Amino acid sequence: MTLEEHPSVCAFDCPDTCSLSVTVENERIVRVRGSMAAPFTDGVICNKVAQDMAGFVHGERRLLHPLRRTGPKGSGRFERISWDAALDEIHQRVGDVIRRWGAQAVMPLNYAGPHGFLAGDSMSMRFFHRLGASQLYRRSLCGGVRSEAWSGTYGAVPGCPPEFAEHAKLNVVWGNNATVANLHLVRCVRRAKRKGSRLVVVDPLRTKIAEQADLHLALRPGTDTLLAWSLAAALERAGALDHGFIAANVLGFDEFMALAREWPSSRAAEACGVPEQQILTLAGWLAEADPLVLAPGNGLERGRHGGSGIRAAIALPALLGKLGKGSGIALGAGNSFPKTTARLQRPDLAPEFTRTINLIDVGRHLAQDDLAPPLRALFIYNHNPIVVHPDQNRMRRGLAREDVFAVGIELAMTETMAHCDLVLPAASHFEIDDLYPSYGHHWLQRGEPVIKPVGESLPNTEIFRRLAARFGFDEPCFAATDAELMDDAIDPDDPRLGGVRPSRIPITNATEMRGRDGRPMVLFENVFPATPSGRIELKSETLAKKWGEAALLPSWHERHSPRPLMLISPASDKRISSTLGGLPASAAAPPLRMHPSDATARGLASGARVRVWNELGEVILSLTVTDAVAPGVVASEKGAWLSTSPTGQTISALVSAEMRADLAEGACFNDTRVEVGPA
Repeated sequence: MTLEEHPSVCAFDCPDTCSLSVTVENERIVRVRGSMAAPFTDGVICNKVAQDMAGFVHGERRLLHPLRRTGPKGSGRFERISWDAALDEIHQRVGDVIRRWGAQAVMPLNYAGPHGFLAGDSMSMRFFHRLGASQLYRRSLCGGVRSEAWSGTYGAVPGCPPEFAEHAKLNVVWGNNATVANLHLVRCVRRAKRKGSRLVVVDPLRTKIAEQADLHLALRPGTDTLLAWSLAAALERAGALDHGFIAANVLGFDEFMALAREWPSSRAAEACGVPEQQILTLAGWLAEADPLVLAPGNGLERGRHGGSGIRAAIALPALLGKLGKGSGIALGAGNSFPKTTARLQRPDLAPEFTRTINLIDVGRHLAQDDLAPPLRALFIYNHNPIVVHPDQNRMRRGLAREDVFAVGIELAMTETMAHCDLVLPAASHFEIDDLYPSYGHHWLQRGEPVIKPVGESLPNTEIFRRLAARFGFDEPCFAATDAELMDDAIDPDDPRLGGVRPSRIPITNATEMRGRDGRPMVLFENVFPATPSGRIELKSETLAKKWGEAALLPSWHERHSPRPLMLISPASDKRISSTLGGLPASAAAPPLRMHPSDATARGLASGARVRVWNELGEVILSLTVTDAVAPGVVASEKGAWLSTSPTGQTISALVSAEMRADLAEGACFNDTRVEVGPA
């Protein structure tokens, strides 16, 4: 057969949103490479997408037909049924729930599997709003803390394009495992280093990018606020602050600096677990560097002080007046797109006073039945809650309930899908039309199918169109085509689109989101703070009103725990969270990394099987003894499936679902205390 090349876009939960070139033979994907359609990704993609897409799309776990459960929940025993039978059963059983408990006993349980506008939340949200189902606050699981910290400080605006890193004299990569999770930022940083720039990495783990750094500050997890305060105080003592810029553009300077001055470098060094000279060196480099680029990552937000750590870190360029003219903060990229979310998702269809449930609380609500009305029907899609939620064991107990009707919509038979009553086969991003923004760069892309849907799988949009029709929803919005949904997702009249409708932008070229002056969007050049004051708010009344008075300013409080070790869970180079976790590359559990001093104290050696436990659960892992982690810290990659552990538990089982970050009620994956011993 003839090989065909097709343009495509990577839809996985990653800031880079790469442009792709896909080789197809006889309706099968045989090769995936990077393309030049998006200049930022520049023809380069990660190994997992380059190597694993044939298995992802055509592998043995791929769901091809609707299925009905025939064994106990979790057993994985199903029988094939028709689409009509599946839709009829969903209508009947969800209808039974609504007649007994009301529509709010039904809930979508979804997150961010694919990142296209359409496959994510488009027709699905129209359906649930019209149904009157309970709504879900999703951002607490990941991204919400960072987003709230950014918008509370700068407003809903983009910072600087990540391409700025290539020309910076100093790049500071903070809490960002970029080699694994932000590959193209790393390429910009490397090009800058070849031109003589410096690289600083702030991360508890010696990641691959930390190995390349001129300075690596391996601080204790959760002490980012203290480090940023100490840097601010050191910069003030050195006379490096730009008081003219601060007077004109910053709100809350005095209050912020009062907190910062409490943490001189000597005190912060002890609390953060880093040499004092490293703090002073970084302060000196921050003062010297022009341009300066700060690139914070998700690691910063995954603890009790996540919001404070981000707010304190992103204050530093403002205090130095280094925003614009090549300097900036590589955050807020999602704000560069003229999204029209209400038009796409139609929240006006929802009944007044429909409740909203925090995603992290779903396990408790299911296991303890502590809501009125209780949750009795779930639609689980774009999500693998058993693997990725905190307090994994509680989520498993909740999903194992026979009196909760669960519909799963997925590409592969995951361990979550095994707990569903009906499973509907979803099409992959290679099989659908979609429109792709990014949360890591400023390029909008459109994708078309490169192959037909595999088996009887359908795009999410079509699945929910059929559900809406079966439930008798006859409003015109449920007949919208995918092209019409694209035009509802982005404002087609916004000048950033250059007069081209979203559904018509080229599939062979990404469209850059530019300012009204035609240049890339850059904070303090053609974009300015969108806070209530119009200034950079180091003190935020907005955050205080939303998340409590303690959020007025960044804060920090020491935590005491009987468990001596702090567990952190970095990203894997084999998975995107749990996506791809069922492929052969992820068949083995990721090891637990431990510092030699902690291993010696416990009589442990590399290669040993160890038990990692706390009051919530226990996991069996192999041990790697290494100084890549600091004393008192252990690390194991997130996203492994339950099948990789003899206990049927992974590290998510050890994470509290009750502990929350200081903003957005965020999950605290990197604020987990454990003990380790022989298995």
